[in-house]
Order: sequence, then C-alpha cells, then structure tokens
Amino acid sequence: MKQGRLDDIISDVRSFPSMSGTALKILKLIDDPESTASRIEELLRVDPGITANILKLTNSAYFGLSARIGSIRQAIMLLGWKRLGKLVVTSCINAILDKPVPGYDLPSGELWRHSIAVSVAAELLAKELDITADDEIFTAALLHDMGKLVLGNYVKEDFQAIETAAGEGIPFQAAERRVLGTDHAEVGARLLESWSFPKSLVESVRWHHEPDGVEAPSTIIDLVHVANMLCLMIGIGVGREGLRYEPSPAATRRLGLKTTQLELVASQTLQWADELSDLSETGSR
Repeated sequence: MKQGRLDDIISDVRSFPSMSGTALKILKLIDDPESTASRIEELLRVDPGITANILKLTNSAYFGLSARIGSIRQAIMLLGWKRLGKLVVTSCINAILDKPVPGYDLPSGELWRHSIAVSVAAELLAKELDITADDEIFTAALLHDMGKLVLGNYVKEDFQAIETAAGEGIPFQAAERRVLGTDHAEVGARLLESWSFPKSLVESVRWHHEPDGVEAPSTIIDLVHVANMLCLMIGIGVGREGLRYEPSPAATRRLGLKTTQLELVASQTLQWADELSDLSETGSR
C-alpha cells in the first residue's frame, strides 16, 4: 500500500457531496414522532423535482396501489412514513449513482441500475422467505455500493496491482483492501456515517461482501449480501469485479434460501428493476 493513500481516500470521503439539504431534512422529520404530513409537504414544495419523482414511484406498478396518487399527503397516508423515506432517498440518490464509475468499468447509469436491482431483489427475497422486512432493507441495498464513487479513481490508478492480488484467488474487494488499505464497502459505510444515517444502514453497507465477518449475524446484511450476489450473477452491474464473487454459504443457510427461490427472485428482479430504474431516471433529469 502506498504511503498516504488511505489518508487521501478518507479526505475524499469527508469532501464527498452530501444528499440535498431538503432530503436530509425530510429524513429527519420522518424519524421524528412529532412531525406531521403538512410539515413534509411544506419542505417538498420548494423541491418539485423530488416531489414529482416520489409521485412517479408511488404510482408505479411495483407498489401495487389501486388508486392514482396525486399528492404527497395521499402518498404518506397509503404508504406510511417509512416507505416515504425510502422514496425520498431513491429520488435523491439517483443523480449521485447515475454517473460512470472509473476503475470498476461501469458506464453511466449502470451503478444506478445495479443499486435499484439489489434493492428490489432484497425486498423480494424477504417476501419469498416470509421474513418480516424492515423498511430499511430497500435503502440499505440501494446504498450498498456508494463507496465505489469515492474509490473508483484509486482503483483505476492501481488496477494492475489489484488485478495481481485478485489473481491469487482472493475476492476483488479483498484485493482492493490489500492494495489500497481499504475497500469500497468500508468507504461506503464511512460515507453514510458522515451523512448521519442509522447504524443499521451503515453496518449493512460495511459488511455487504462479508456477512460472516460481523460480530452478530444480521438478516438485513444477509439479504443485502445475497441480493447483491444475485444481481451480479444475472449480469446487472457486473463491471470488472462482478464475476469474482459468490454468495456466502453461511448467509444462505441462515436465510434458509433454496435454489428455486433464488431463481424466482432473479426473474422478478429483472422485471421490476428496469421499471423503477427508468422511472427514477426520468424524474431526476
């Protein structure tokens, strides 16, 4: 590892652009038991882009609402506070994740498509396994690869050394850590910490490649991990590293996941991921 490289990466984490101020205020209100729908509407009134995107997502077939939703107040009543938070993050993070990612060979839009696909797959896995899904699962999966946005240029610069390390049979992420002193999962976790996201989300991002390394196994981490592996296996967001991973046998055992269930979720993920990805892209541009 080159001297000072880790310090440079940590400095980049600190200076990385945050989500919009409106989004962060709304997420705080959603976590506040004293907040009201009118207060959230008031905030969204000054950001019509987020509002439009939330309504598009709310009215998508993925959420399965029978009535057409025309206002944020209606969306809150029918979806609930937590699901609204999920849509706020989805609406705001698109512009950040939609960029090309050097080093990982991901063209514009591919990291976004992969992130949405992993979110959908994680929720579908929870449903298929009859796991009471926490609303944080979608958001944790959506943000799991944020660290690549910071680490991409470093991976590009030291790609040959990382390739050589990976050639010894270790996963690409472990090769990143050997050469750079950190990896995209750890960098992503630090980013979310700097944005004051809940610890459960931070830990899901930190351990999404190594669910067996966390002190206490977590269903959310296992779901995000398997969903990520599944999407890479079906070719969404593969880039340079994607074919170097396999799901953790221990995580699949903890979830009680069968091959037939994995195949079913894979086919449904392809359908829903493209629809949600296209809706969000249209709304944010």
